[in-house]
Amino acid sequence: MKSYKILRRSPLTSAVRLAIAATLPLTAAMAHAQLLEEVTVTATKRAASVMDVPLAITAVSGEAMRDMNLDDIKDLVALTPGVSGNSKDSFLDNITVRGIITVDFGIGGDPSISIYKNGLYQGRTGSAVTSIYDIERAEVLRGPQGFLFGRGAISGAMNVITTKPNTDQVEGYVELDVAERGHAVIEGAVNVPVTDNLAFRLAVYHSEEDGYVTNKDPSSGIDDLIGHEKDGIRLTTLFETDRLSMNLMLEYEDRDQSGTVYVPTESGDSYDLLQEFYPERMAGYPAGDRNVINDLSLGNHDRGKVYSAGLQIDYDFDFATLTSITGYKDHDFSYAEDWDGTPITLNSYGQEQTGDYFEQELRLTSNGDGPLSWYGGVSYYKENIEAEFTQQFEEDVWCSAYYAYYQTTCQDMFDYYKTYAEEEPEGYYVQYFEEYFGTFDWEGSANGLITDRNRATGKYEGYAAYVDVSYVFNDRWDASLGVRYTKDDKDFSNQSLLPSASPVLLNRASIYFTTPNGAVSDSKSWNDTSPRLVVNYRPGDDHLIFGSITAGYKSGGFSTFGFTRMDGESNEGYVTANPDDSVPTSFDPETSMSYELGYKGSVNDGNTRLAANVFFYQYEDMQVTFFDGPVAKTENAGKVDGYGFEGTAEHAINEHFNINLGFAYLHTEATDIQKICGGEDICEGDALPWSPELSGFAMLNAHYPMGNGEMFGLLSFVFEDGIGTDFGPDALKTPDWQEWGISAGYRTESWSISGYVDNLTDELYYDNAIGEEGPFPDKYFGPSRPRTAGVKFSVNF
Repeated sequence: MKSYKILRRSPLTSAVRLAIAATLPLTAAMAHAQLLEEVTVTATKRAASVMDVPLAITAVSGEAMRDMNLDDIKDLVALTPGVSGNSKDSFLDNITVRGIITVDFGIGGDPSISIYKNGLYQGRTGSAVTSIYDIERAEVLRGPQGFLFGRGAISGAMNVITTKPNTDQVEGYVELDVAERGHAVIEGAVNVPVTDNLAFRLAVYHSEEDGYVTNKDPSSGIDDLIGHEKDGIRLTTLFETDRLSMNLMLEYEDRDQSGTVYVPTESGDSYDLLQEFYPERMAGYPAGDRNVINDLSLGNHDRGKVYSAGLQIDYDFDFATLTSITGYKDHDFSYAEDWDGTPITLNSYGQEQTGDYFEQELRLTSNGDGPLSWYGGVSYYKENIEAEFTQQFEEDVWCSAYYAYYQTTCQDMFDYYKTYAEEEPEGYYVQYFEEYFGTFDWEGSANGLITDRNRATGKYEGYAAYVDVSYVFNDRWDASLGVRYTKDDKDFSNQSLLPSASPVLLNRASIYFTTPNGAVSDSKSWNDTSPRLVVNYRPGDDHLIFGSITAGYKSGGFSTFGFTRMDGESNEGYVTANPDDSVPTSFDPETSMSYELGYKGSVNDGNTRLAANVFFYQYEDMQVTFFDGPVAKTENAGKVDGYGFEGTAEHAINEHFNINLGFAYLHTEATDIQKICGGEDICEGDALPWSPELSGFAMLNAHYPMGNGEMFGLLSFVFEDGIGTDFGPDALKTPDWQEWGISAGYRTESWSISGYVDNLTDELYYDNAIGEEGPFPDKYFGPSRPRTAGVKFSVNF
């Protein structure tokens, strides 16, 4: 399950070539000249070279994405220094930008990072992660983003721009990628002009691969894990005149892949306890590399159907351009995993979710050539979301490992306390047992399982207005000043559903409350005004030095797994929540203030390109989900000071070789976090546990003209420090890791063929880990994809 403990997942490079090839602007076009090519971006609402944009931004061309085998939007995480948290599922709760992460995995809050497609907000877990195909470029921005999109983001943003139709000619491409373990990807697109003003583009995509993790539990019925099958289709329409441009996008994707896979570390008190209680069932461990023994009582899958539509209209009024962006998205999401990672049903987690999202943004951007320029906009969104959460346990295991702390059965445990009550009716443990369970007579479920469920429903809407004004003082100096106002209104309800388990346990196993008289609900509003100041200095035509101060903000929300009594009394343990005495637990907004100094420049006659930035931020009121005894809570906690460095360099060695280097360093220090560390000071001063301190890459590109085309090759290397899984001196930490990749081929203007090997040394590492909590053992999750050899063939027409 998505742990109540604070957790993170480390970056994963499904193909290391994609992990390191795009920290600077890249293009897959054949490079016969020594000068480096650039990518044009529109992050500041005007087309400009990425080297002229005063932002910490990574730009990746669509051609480079095809060359690097990008799978889905989260693969962009691995392309950007300071951003990490790729994982093999559709959850967003583990993506971190400079250490800032979404720790609450329910549906009552918002992601810390915002994902966009053509400027349209892509939503949350289950709907935001879609496949990468037929893409013009992607822009990944680090730091608070409140002035570039309709929805703001406290940590950063990813914007994917799909390839637009053109009215020039019929054209397109088809590409096939085949590799080991049944890996097959086919994608293609065709552009069809209808008139001088109207054109259509149709793109299709299919990807499949067998799982590479073997499940050795024969009772599960699922042998292979971490496989997938995905299909996507996109129709885009362009209509344009001298002043008017209209782009309509209709898109559908069907995703069927594995849920997260957990692997016990085979160490720690909880693991030893399970080995002592259930030696026969745990006898298969250690299971070996990329092998698990998971009971998968709820299955293992991550399925989604995502429908979306977007319309962008631009009209040129001479003095300014008016832009209207309208989007609608609908999704269905089904998820299941074995969270404990053992053959024992300690906790299986499932989520069934549906939702729709509507947004409208209006923006006006100045067109003048004078020293003053500006843009401003207003936006509105409305979201309806509903999710049912399931957590499943074995009853006797729960009575043993959760409650009694010795091997027993529920029947024996209840009989023991019944006898104890007859002998000492006023005893503390007797009174506690009777209050907690309500009876001394055990009645179990037919299948021996506890199945706790709750249904959360959210209805959210929000408004925002922003304006940014820039002024050029002279050839060297210019500055921008902006301000954003945001208001969010949220209605949230939570209902504990009667489980298909023992009526004695009800929802005591995980949710710890029931709602016999209907859902508890609440409504809240939050608002914020966030400023930004950017100052730019250009010592020469090829150099930019910029400094910025930016406020970040993320709205408050509601806990998906908790409630609060209106009278302020404690709701520890088992409590009945009613609409007239309880409300869902809410949490306040979190905020940040970020200070940044950066440099971008080209030297050596344009053959070397450098980008570097240092930053410092203060981050307050983190929204965190954690265990307080047996009860899950989502609250605001603490403050964080963070600083770091991110740098990249791209150098054309000669006309045949390019080298790319990248490096990131992050230091954070958290204080006032006693509430998430058992009320003690043991975590004070700890670093945020979910980001690597050091990470980096190196890549060597080669290309040599031959015949009507060129030979090309790529050798790559990426590394990351291990990361902590939680606060505290004894928190589990993942090992450091590194990965190599290689590819080579031949291409012309009309076709190409290549071979590649990802994870060349077959390095085994993991997305992240979760430390032990109660009976749950230490465990890693998301084992790396093994060494994979494949070939690709493409045709352009």
